[in-house]
Amino acid sequence: MPDAAGLPAALPRRAVLKAGLTSGFLALLPPALSSCTGKNRPALLTVAGGESGGFYLEFSTLLAASLERHGVADHAKALPTGGGLDNLAEVLAGRATFAVALADSIAQQNSLPDRPVKVAALGKVYENYVHCVVRKDSGIRSFSQLAGRRVAVGQPGSGTSLTTPRLIEAAGLNTSPEGAGPTAGAVVVMSLGLNDGLAALKAGSVDALFWSGGVPTAAIAAAQQDVPLALLDLSALLPRLRQRYGAYYDRVLIPAGSYPGVPAVWTVGAANLLLCREDLDHDTVKRTVDLLVHYAGELIPESSLGVQFLSPETLINTAGIPLHPAAASAYRSLHG
Repeated sequence: MPDAAGLPAALPRRAVLKAGLTSGFLALLPPALSSCTGKNRPALLTVAGGESGGFYLEFSTLLAASLERHGVADHAKALPTGGGLDNLAEVLAGRATFAVALADSIAQQNSLPDRPVKVAALGKVYENYVHCVVRKDSGIRSFSQLAGRRVAVGQPGSGTSLTTPRLIEAAGLNTSPEGAGPTAGAVVVMSLGLNDGLAALKAGSVDALFWSGGVPTAAIAAAQQDVPLALLDLSALLPRLRQRYGAYYDRVLIPAGSYPGVPAVWTVGAANLLLCREDLDHDTVKRTVDLLVHYAGELIPESSLGVQFLSPETLINTAGIPLHPAAASAYRSLHG
């Protein structure tokens, strides 16, 4: 099934990247990065990432290296965090320059009242895929079978911790807090992130793990070597999810073979955006957008199989989240 950009969701990573980089639009952008000098570039840029073993931190680490390599800043570093919600807090507090986060998390943050400053997007950098991971021997084959079970719903501060309760609600299930006994029609939620959640899943102390990330997620692939895992189809929840929360979610395919022995499965996807404060200086934003376009090949984790949104045509599709004015200007120049 094609995505919003008209590309099949299961296209290999390098094929999609090649399609974006060979676009005729690239010839319209001058090599702006070469003009950066120590006098007019920041001393340090920080990119808020995520948990070890997840795409956020992988992408942020690659981006930081590229920002430094091409002179957008004298130095740049990635910052490990709990995930997208933490990333938003880091950017808003001025402790990070850039961050990656899901469009639904950003929309919720920008809608809060009395917010003195908001965040803006530099571009849509890739698609996040919601994983509902169960043990293959669990007998769990559908979302409704999670009723009465214990599930890891994401570390506090992660985008997963926002999306998972919405999925449970869309399925018509209730939740019980951690420590409560299993209840018919309710899911016992446990605030565990990717690595702790996988450990609990392997130990049998949780029955399912929710995770929103790229495909494949390295930590899940590694866990699959220890215990056979399966993924649940979440696509039936999409209509109610979009009706309740808006068009931040899409139907996307986790391709067969993304994880050894796991067949293709439809799930819920959300746009993953690179963002900054709306008051970030225009020169830094423009040079970073130029980097996203010209050096996209440096920014894709080697393990990635999912569709990446690092081409001029798709970077601007930010799911309704406003672009930073300097980013909008850069893309406008690109498109003529």
